[in-house]
Amino acid sequence: MKKIILTGGGTAGHVTPNLALLPALKEHGFDIRYIGSYQGIEKKLIEGAGIPYEGISSGKLRRYFDIKNFSDPFRVIKGYQEARKILKTYKPDVLFSKGGFVAVPVVLAARHYKIPTIIHESDITPGLANKICIPSATKVCCNFPETIPYLPEDKAVLSGSPIREELLKGDRLSGLQYTHLSPDLPVILIIGGSLGSVRVNTAVRSILPKLLESFQIIHICGKEHLDDSLIGLPGYVQYEYVDKPLKHLFAAADMVISRAGANSICELLALRKPHLLIPLSAAASRGDQILNAKSFQKQGFSEVLEEEALDDESFLRAIQKVYHQREKYIHAMEQTHLNNAVETILNLIEDCIKP
Repeated sequence: MKKIILTGGGTAGHVTPNLALLPALKEHGFDIRYIGSYQGIEKKLIEGAGIPYEGISSGKLRRYFDIKNFSDPFRVIKGYQEARKILKTYKPDVLFSKGGFVAVPVVLAARHYKIPTIIHESDITPGLANKICIPSATKVCCNFPETIPYLPEDKAVLSGSPIREELLKGDRLSGLQYTHLSPDLPVILIIGGSLGSVRVNTAVRSILPKLLESFQIIHICGKEHLDDSLIGLPGYVQYEYVDKPLKHLFAAADMVISRAGANSICELLALRKPHLLIPLSAAASRGDQILNAKSFQKQGFSEVLEEEALDDESFLRAIQKVYHQREKYIHAMEQTHLNNAVETILNLIEDCIKP
């Protein structure tokens, strides 16, 4: 049987593309195992999918001063030794890494045993963990044309991001029934990221009376971000988090307002959902969401409203623009080839293990 190890962790964004690959890997006869950190978010997600999981020591590599900078290198070295032991025992044919700092010792251990390695970089500019791993990779997949110049020419593959197949199987009527909304008015779905966004939540609620004149709102606002005063407001439903019914909420939505994390926007692209992106500001991140959003805007997929320009007037104007020009955005998204990421990556994996 063909054997593959998947790795990646630290955030859900480093795990969900791996989850999206599972059905195709199983269909093609792969025996699958996963290496992650001892107690990272990836452990719960992967074990929930029924995949054998191995935990290793993991340390974060920082560009700034932190007292943990003195201890974390030893955790990385320990993780490297643990990863070598797992790889020596399991003898995989190939490794697929979605990144995050837990992936660094695994990729380096795979290099020691000359195991072919495919890396996926979600953002336009590679993060530090992937920068360390790229010299050990056989191929490096990416989501954006702008990423190609940052990668070795003989390794770069513009693949797009693997999308969970279940997201494509949503049902509009089921979404409306779940939310108790009407089929007679258009629906806007608002997603602020896995933890929610106070800035986006506040902006939405500030213009809510005006929005409800023309739209119904499904608001996924994040843990502990519900507004009790708005419970029961006609046309407005709010949730801290939605898991399995999310595919139905996407199907019910006529447009989406979202942050600009790479996995999130690739899902919107695959679903052909007209959307407005409000990227996380550069002051609160390394600016990757802004670059992601601008790339999608340049390709005609998205309308972008940067956080610094977010006020009631600009927000309403951007929402109206996306909704009234939604067919234009849908048409642009239909022209891209970046919706076959699972197939593209699976072919690369198969190529790596051919005699």
